[in-house]
Amino acid sequence: MDILIILSLALIADLALGEPPRPVHPVVWMGKLTSFLEKGGDSKSPVAQFIYGTVMTLLLTGLFTTATYLSLSYLKNLNQAAYLIAGAVLLKPAFSIKELRKTAIKVKELLLKEKLDETRDELRSLVSRDTGNLPEPLLVSAAVESVAENTSDSFIAPLFYFLLFGVPGAVAYRVVNTLDAMIGYHGKYEYLGKFACRLDDVLNFIPARLTALLLVFASFLSGRGARASWRVALSEHSRTESPNAGWTMAAVAGALNVQLEKVGHYRLGKSGSPLVPETIDASLQLAQIASLIWVIVSFATGWIYFVLTT
Repeated sequence: MDILIILSLALIADLALGEPPRPVHPVVWMGKLTSFLEKGGDSKSPVAQFIYGTVMTLLLTGLFTTATYLSLSYLKNLNQAAYLIAGAVLLKPAFSIKELRKTAIKVKELLLKEKLDETRDELRSLVSRDTGNLPEPLLVSAAVESVAENTSDSFIAPLFYFLLFGVPGAVAYRVVNTLDAMIGYHGKYEYLGKFACRLDDVLNFIPARLTALLLVFASFLSGRGARASWRVALSEHSRTESPNAGWTMAAVAGALNVQLEKVGHYRLGKSGSPLVPETIDASLQLAQIASLIWVIVSFATGWIYFVLTT
């Protein structure tokens, strides 16, 4: 029953309050520690970078996960109410619904006002690509792709690991995902982030495909192209460099009958409908329905576990 209460409190906190203040946000601290430790990988050989990056990933994951586990174990023996509240407080930063929607809607509103430069600046908080010269359709595409991918990374996956391993599991996932976002890229520190990148791929293998299925089901419930969503997800998911992101983005592309594109990297779906600001609303609707389905599944799973263990 504890996991149901913790999950309920965390969801309420997200929807009502959004993200914690930056000074106390665990993900912000993950980022600060990563930036600090990242400097130690400068000017090293590829092998030394890889070893350093592996140790850094394991160290930070172990640090945050162990701190979470020990804190909750102590509070559980001390006071049940304090344990449940602390569990919700620690779980909430591991996922996000409200913040993703807020940012995507802001991008849409800026596009409607034809403020393209401001849109490009806002999109930098959602995507890693260079948005400096993107025209409106590709700005919409970037926003829709981010909504699709983050439905998995920012919500489905953290709760997946919460159901399996409790709050420490969700926190561990968020550490690895944050490391991948910060150092798991090609360039100067390519080998520094390779272990974090591959570990993130492994952790997202099931959640990404699960999210694609949820998006297909969401497209069916919303009266969109469920068959096309399924077909495009199956046939085009491998076009992205990431072994996981293509599943969710292709599912959304098929459902909305649009072509999503990152120039020079991939195209997903067919351009049956134009990419306009309202396309962002449609992608958010799919993401919200898929997330709601996952919440229902999560509560049902928790309840079944409670019944079977009592």
